[in-house]
Amino acid sequence: MSVERPQGAGGAFECILNAERIGSRRGIALRPENRLESLAMNPLPIAAIDVFAKEERLRRELAELSSLVVALSGGTDSAYLAWMANEALGTKALAITAVSASLAASERQAVEEFVRQFGLRHEFIHTDELSNPLYVVNEPDRCYHCKDELFTMLDELAQARGFAAVAYGVNVDDLADFRPGQQAAREHRVLTPLLDAALTKAEIRELSRRAGLPTWDKPAAACLASRIAHGIEVTDDNLKQVERGEEALRALGFKQVRVRYHGDLVRIEIAPEELSRALTPAMARQFAEIFKGLGFKFVTLDLEGYRQGSLNPQR
Repeated sequence: MSVERPQGAGGAFECILNAERIGSRRGIALRPENRLESLAMNPLPIAAIDVFAKEERLRRELAELSSLVVALSGGTDSAYLAWMANEALGTKALAITAVSASLAASERQAVEEFVRQFGLRHEFIHTDELSNPLYVVNEPDRCYHCKDELFTMLDELAQARGFAAVAYGVNVDDLADFRPGQQAAREHRVLTPLLDAALTKAEIRELSRRAGLPTWDKPAAACLASRIAHGIEVTDDNLKQVERGEEALRALGFKQVRVRYHGDLVRIEIAPEELSRALTPAMARQFAEIFKGLGFKFVTLDLEGYRQGSLNPQR
């Protein structure tokens, strides 16, 4: 069957045809809602076309590596990168997840389920940030010290076991955020495949959804230490307070939450679209009972709702 190339479509039409072939290789049914049809029949925004070209570039560049270690935190970005590395390299890709006091137990369980579901080659390693005074003191560069330890360990593992490189899941949108860990990644020459492919968070979510990854709509989930206000020492005890508090909020049915630790005071952030349910006397009583039971003296609900990085210095 011949396909007529629409006039003026150029490389964009080739991207559509290529995307169809990619979908076929993955076994994705060619239904209207999950395939790109001919530009002549169903014009699409250039952005919708570009995202498939970006994914194909990512796949191609990963396949050119002889082997790769991927830092898998379990979030949307690192999960997609680990899955793509497995698609491109098979057993020559190894996903590694660091276990420490700042990793919530629920996050570890989610990683275990993810790698089991998709058959990824995966291992856990243990890091010990709490033994580093520069991390514990919790200055704004705390994340640098965490990532420096992680990438040092991954470098050593890769070298000892003959892997060509280490990669992590930074994307285009992350460049606009305050992330000292990116400096550690640069110093260790960690690869940034998603960033190199110019993928944004929204695009990674959409590609993950099309691939059937359960992480496609996972709420952002930074490490537990990111909830501790700068200048307050990070300890095993306050990390557990934060973890238990967030577990309790999710048990109440809230999806996107943050428990911000300010010493005796806890500041609860809940997604703006869920705030109306939180702003009731009955819910206020539940919040007070939960968080006073965890050892806080003062319990507050942030009326601005959840927003990423609300403890960052520039905010």
